[in-house]
Order: sequence, then structure tokens, then C-alpha cells
Amino acid sequence: MLVREYKESDLDALRAIHAAQAFDYALPDLRNPLYVTKLVLLDMADGNVAPPFRAASSNGNLASAAVAARHATPQLLEPDDREVRARDARPARTASPSSDRILGAAFLRLTAEAYLLLDPCSGTPRERWQWLLALHEAARRDAWQRGLEDVHAWLPPPIARKFGRRLARLGWRRDDSWTPYCMKLG
Repeated sequence: MLVREYKESDLDALRAIHAAQAFDYALPDLRNPLYVTKLVLLDMADGNVAPPFRAASSNGNLASAAVAARHATPQLLEPDDREVRARDARPARTASPSSDRILGAAFLRLTAEAYLLLDPCSGTPRERWQWLLALHEAARRDAWQRGLEDVHAWLPPPIARKFGRRLARLGWRRDDSWTPYCMKLG
């Protein structure tokens, strides 16, 4: 197996994998510069195992990326419909020893996390709301001009209900349809 940078020639195979997964989201537009990491996992046609992918990080250091391992355990349960569609939609392997089959891909898209700091001891509640509106609009415009497509906010539990209603008035929406996870790097 080998992890390498994405190439445009990978797109058809990735479309097939995406369709086979049957998740309710569109295949990302990988031409979008917000996708800063685009990696593809290959099954090496010659059976050789490649060394782990190494990529230069933004600060110039080398970072080693983990290479996924094959599952050696046979499937004991009947596959669900999504697994059957995934198996049936896989690109066919050709007999050519130079044809490495794409097994998967990982993409990372830049987004933003919002932080708001307002002095709770200054001004009246109405004034603080006006300050928030001014900061909100300036930050929204700045993020859009920088090319960002979305901003996320994680509200502390003590203020989530009340402040969440205020954010909703400003066009934010609570998104409980997907379960968020976070990985701390470094």
C-alpha cells in the first residue's frame, strides 16, 4: 500500500468510491484551494509495501503519515446494503502490473472556529448586543474575503441555550445531524 498526493486522474475512481459509500454529502470540489491536504491510498499492483508517506509540514519539518492496513479477518456477518454497493462499485482491477487501485482518500479542508470575547462588566446588555453585532459582521466579511466557506462555534454548556438562540437570529444554525470529533495535533 502507498499513500501519495491526489492527482486529477484519480477523480473518477474517487467518484465511484464516494457513490458506493452512499453518504448524504456531495463529493468535495478538490479544485477548491481550501482543501489543503489531498491524499490517496493505493493498493500496489506489484504487491510491494511502500514506506509511509512523508510530507513537509507548513513549518518545513517532515511529518510521517500513517498508512492504513488491510483487514485480515474475514467478514463473518452479512454485509449491509452500503457495503454491497461499495463492493459492486469498486473500480475493476486490470491485469496490468502498473495499475495501482485506489482504496481510499483523505482530504482536509480549512474552516474557522469562532471565539468571542466581550467584557461582561462593561456596558448594558443592549450595548453588548450592539458590540457583538459589529464584531459579528466584521468577522463575517473578513472570513468571506479570505475565502473561507464556513465558521464553527462551540458554545460552553452554561450559555449554549440562551446564546445559541442569539446566534440563530444572526443566521447560525445548530447542526446536530453529524457527530463532531476533534483530534489534537502535536
